Amino acid sequence: MTIFAVVCAGIFPLFHVGRVWFAWFLTPFHTYQWVWPNFRSPLEWDVFAVSTYGTVSVLFWYMGMIPDLAAIRDRTHGVHAARMKLINSKFGKAWERGWYTFRKYFYGTLSMGWRGSHRHWNNYEMAYLLLAGLSTPLVLSVHTVVSFDFAASNLPGWHTTIFPPYFVAGAIFSGFGMVLTLMLPLRAIFGLHDLITQSHIDCMTKICLATGTMVGYAYGMEFFIAWYGANPYEGFTFVNRAFGQYAWAYWIMISCNVITPQFFWFKAVRQNLWFVWILSCFINVGMWFERFVITVTSLANDFLPANWDYYSPTLVDIFTFFGTFGLFSVLFLLFIRFLPLMAFAEIKAVSPQADVHGHEHESHITPPTE
Repeated sequence: MTIFAVVCAGIFPLFHVGRVWFAWFLTPFHTYQWVWPNFRSPLEWDVFAVSTYGTVSVLFWYMGMIPDLAAIRDRTHGVHAARMKLINSKFGKAWERGWYTFRKYFYGTLSMGWRGSHRHWNNYEMAYLLLAGLSTPLVLSVHTVVSFDFAASNLPGWHTTIFPPYFVAGAIFSGFGMVLTLMLPLRAIFGLHDLITQSHIDCMTKICLATGTMVGYAYGMEFFIAWYGANPYEGFTFVNRAFGQYAWAYWIMISCNVITPQFFWFKAVRQNLWFVWILSCFINVGMWFERFVITVTSLANDFLPANWDYYSPTLVDIFTFFGTFGLFSVLFLLFIRFLPLMAFAEIKAVSPQADVHGHEHESHITPPTE
């Protein structure tokens, strides 16, 4: 899901260049080509943040999938042997032969010669651990850089130092909300109840509760700092957010991001999967409106009263918005069709059968009685 979201995010620096065919100007070329990217531009920061995040995410995801890809490769060779025998006969169709040949070489190439030996597992676990350790601070740094796109400006409503932790907490909050939105239907459709248990869902809802409370705290601190700083322009911006022409968007954001997660305090709510899924959808809506409120309400009212205007999306804005939904959905559906939905190598490693000492604590030797 992270990779597909990064693909959607990578589109927008291309749009923001203005002329998409000049998007290669964002790349740091050599000086003899006389192309000098402005490294002080937040647009350039986004290029580095998105590309770094996407690279590490792809490596981390692909490393974890190698044992499963090898299992699919072996299954393609074994289970379909009889089918291939029929296809290779005179009654077989050319496209079926090509399809099974493609599957054989496709999964064989992706598995990178995995044989499940002790050396392979040892190198795999070490590389997977290193990538996991690299990904954790990367999440913090990338969303901090994205928050600097706003915080480094002098515009009231953006120029605030609370944005880096605020954006990191919001990213975790919206990420877990989106995972719940996609995971719960897949769990029901594919019958993954034994793999994605109620305990997993319960822990995820508690994380949504914690991070949603952090986001709510950040909302309150923004108002406090605007008042405490005694800057009239900053104070007007935040009062206008709550009571101006975009008050409806602000209170939708507050309702979905602050009030909605508080329902997860109750165990009955956490165990009702329909309710959890609906609340996760509200979280996604609220986080979208958060970006809307941050961007639009700070830009809509200029410092000249004659320039005040009400923003309304154009047809291009609407199609771009829904186009990202389509791109994400297509990539996600192709993934669950051709690649393993869950990394079963990880599930096998944490199963009770994988721990040779897992049942020692259950064996109680009672001393003989006289």
